[in-house]
Amino acid sequence: MSIRSSKGKKLEQLKIPLTNIQLATDDFSETYKIAYMDGFTLYRAELNHFDKENPSSVEGNNKGGHPKRHNTVLIKRYPDGHDGYGKKEYFTELETLTSVMHRNIVTLLGFCFEGSEMILVIENFSNGYLHEYLGNVDKMRVLTWEKRLKICIDVAQALNYLHYELEDQKIIINRDICMYNIGLDENLGAKIVHFWFSVFMPRNQEDEALYLMWIGRPFNIDPEYKMTRKLKRESDIYSFGVVLFEILCGRPSYDSIYLKESKEGLPLMARRNFCTRTLEDMIDPIIKEETGENTFLLNRGPNKDSLHTFIELAYQCIAETQDQRPTIKVVVKELEKALLFQKNNKDNPRISLEVINQATQNFHDDNCIGGGGFGRVFKGTFQDGDGFKTIVAKRLDKRLL
Repeated sequence: MSIRSSKGKKLEQLKIPLTNIQLATDDFSETYKIAYMDGFTLYRAELNHFDKENPSSVEGNNKGGHPKRHNTVLIKRYPDGHDGYGKKEYFTELETLTSVMHRNIVTLLGFCFEGSEMILVIENFSNGYLHEYLGNVDKMRVLTWEKRLKICIDVAQALNYLHYELEDQKIIINRDICMYNIGLDENLGAKIVHFWFSVFMPRNQEDEALYLMWIGRPFNIDPEYKMTRKLKRESDIYSFGVVLFEILCGRPSYDSIYLKESKEGLPLMARRNFCTRTLEDMIDPIIKEETGENTFLLNRGPNKDSLHTFIELAYQCIAETQDQRPTIKVVVKELEKALLFQKNNKDNPRISLEVINQATQNFHDDNCIGGGGFGRVFKGTFQDGDGFKTIVAKRLDKRLL
């Protein structure tokens, strides 16, 4: 094959012998299996590897000089003889991943195509996939409103790259933007992972459409594409719009609470509630709890302007016709605006007593930095998102009142 990566390396250099993968997974043992998704099996393993700039230098292939190390990787094993997915999808994904390079798109580390085995080796996601969070109360508590916005921005920037910034005057339409296709790294940074349904479009046809047999997930697929087979970049926008609402509401689009209303699930309910001005009733209650008395963090809840900017954008993305949807460039701009509103949030300066006690070590004398006529002043720090904040708290002495 003559496919080349964005660094100009031949695909041949990314080959990993099947024996290496079998050794790393104990011949695809259940011990290493972490998921069975959409017909393929996913394993997490330590794969003997050498210089990352020379992926072909795996154990048994080393020509000398490169220090060996163990890398935790994900091993995506395509099924043999599956009715829906096969060689076409495997090579589509392989070609796509060797044509792209972006911090919000999964990195291909290697591949194996031997006998009936079709395997991709990709970077590990220590925090799993987005679908593992939606509907899981404990996991969703980790995703503050600000972190949810950053996840959305990460995915939007990846789509902007695919739609407008590829080299060789090409456009890639993913056709599978959904909660199962968003991996979260150690910092909860988001990346698009799967590209097996992707389609390349020449840049000179960017205002035109491709007419293809529709493919996609029932609750994420562009309704105009499904009805007319007309595929455009706006088809990815619709799918992403559904993800925006899933992140906002904290539930998957096919949750039973939505299916009670309509077999179309979340998208139809979101459009209807937006028009009746009741959409805020669908918002994940965990977000609203972020400003409650028991919170350990300051200003995490959604700022009103941030929330309204997000909701308006998400509604535009799931418009039923393609020409009503924004471009991904507009999507990125509006999401960044929503994040800016959130970062400048002044709506809720309240801090619980529990946080103040924690920050000042229960008003310990070592934290006292001064005093006045009505009490003493204490200094302390507490965790705020990924960092820390310093506060100064004046404790009123009630005996002086």
